[in-house]
Amino acid sequence: MRTIVKGTEPTSLSEYRAAPGANYQGYSDKDTLRNSLVNEQRGLCCYCLSRIRAEYNTMKIEHWHSQRRYGTEQLDYSNLLGACKGNEGKLGRDQHCDTFKGERDLSLNPVNQLHRVGELTRFGVDGRISSNDPVFATELDTVLNLNQRHLVNNRRAVLDAFTAAMPRHGPLQRATLERWLLDWNGESTDGELRPFCQVIVYWIRKRLARL
Repeated sequence: MRTIVKGTEPTSLSEYRAAPGANYQGYSDKDTLRNSLVNEQRGLCCYCLSRIRAEYNTMKIEHWHSQRRYGTEQLDYSNLLGACKGNEGKLGRDQHCDTFKGERDLSLNPVNQLHRVGELTRFGVDGRISSNDPVFATELDTVLNLNQRHLVNNRRAVLDAFTAAMPRHGPLQRATLERWLLDWNGESTDGELRPFCQVIVYWIRKRLARL
């Protein structure tokens, strides 16, 4: 998971929200909303960081606070995120992200800069995700199921491919690591990020800390 910097909400959403009796189900311009969410998340799911596209059949519009339990936030742009399908339709143990989460709460919101989800998230060489915040660490497993087998394998594959390329670069210098960090963290471009990029960001930061 990484911190999401929210952009300007779609005009259609702000205008519709101002109408009497407005609710999420009645909002008809969800294609524009999907585009806004995917663009500001730079093409990645808000939770697992897999690739998402602004299409109805390949992503979900996630309410960080559920619509049923937090009705006043159902059209609040800061409460809306773009999520992958999370193996929708499969057995519960194979689901993840919003599909697994349902109406349950998370203690930390990737949109809230003060929550620092990127800094609190850790990745093992085995591909598993955890956190140094014990509550959040539990939620990663029990609310989002982010250690689902397929996700673990994908994260491990990204790290293995990255580290396998290390020998051809020779001894790693700070300048090289810092350049890679800018690249993987999306600071050197404003385009799409690589899927599961935070795994590499975490690895590079650990290497830099040892220099």
